[in-house]
Amino acid sequence: MKELDVVTFGEAMAMFIAAEKGPLHEVKQFNRELAGAETNVAIGLAKLGLRAGWASKVGRDAFGDFIIQRLKSESVDISCVLPDEDHPTGFQIKSRVDEGNPEVQYFRKGSAASFLEKSDFCEKYFSKARHLHLTGIPLAISLSAREFSHEALSFMKKEKNTISFDPNLRPSLWNSKQEMIEEINTIAVQADYFLPGIEEGEILTGFQDPGDIASFYLEKGVKLVVIKLGENGAYYESLKEKGTIPSFKADKVIDTVGAGDGFAVGVISGLLENLSVYESVLRGNAIGSLAVQSPGDNDGYPTKNELKDVLNKSLIGGR
Repeated sequence: MKELDVVTFGEAMAMFIAAEKGPLHEVKQFNRELAGAETNVAIGLAKLGLRAGWASKVGRDAFGDFIIQRLKSESVDISCVLPDEDHPTGFQIKSRVDEGNPEVQYFRKGSAASFLEKSDFCEKYFSKARHLHLTGIPLAISLSAREFSHEALSFMKKEKNTISFDPNLRPSLWNSKQEMIEEINTIAVQADYFLPGIEEGEILTGFQDPGDIASFYLEKGVKLVVIKLGENGAYYESLKEKGTIPSFKADKVIDTVGAGDGFAVGVISGLLENLSVYESVLRGNAIGSLAVQSPGDNDGYPTKNELKDVLNKSLIGGR
């Protein structure tokens, strides 16, 4: 039996959420939280009782110490997180909104995580996990982090472990749209499970219909494509089955950041626990709906019992 269920890697940042509404330059007080797509997924999986690990670099500074401390408190394995003596930990500031998308400003250029490189890859650590979760962010933050990503993917495929990939497109981090599309698709077609949003799928394939987007990747060897449709739920397709699952009603959408990562948590956890594709995507929708109802990126993610309650209520009262 493997020591870890899932391993992931990428850039974590300290995140300062405005304590009051208004333009960021006018805000006087902020509350500190943790940000990072891959750490969101690791935390979400750990909350559901899976053994999750996260690898990266952090600076020897207060933000790096905060990230380590927070992940430890969430029971995420960090034994492959490397300290960087020469580069700082990145951070971001985020506006407070009552609903919708907040304003976010990043301070990540030259961060410790962007200096993650192929020589930092630890085969012994990654071999402990039965599943690898990737996002497109390490591909974008630097060439060296991109090489690390390819090394991790190649190793886990060689070990015959399953791989999920969320493109998490960040156009501002890429030199060009074409480079982004080519690099993201190079990874996507090697994944077992591909998890784009509908707009991301359109950018990456040129197709607008979820079925056409899914076919584009299934024909290239991907086993399962799950497309996030926002308030319309999610579309899934494999070579054996396909369907659309409606979203869960959110009483109030406070902050959409972290919803996609929460969706990934639901799908990955379900598949690793041998649930059906339908049940796994249903989980994804449920966690995504919880995520948008909280101001932090991952503080709305549920424990296993909390998730069970949400799913049971949906069966009784409808979604």
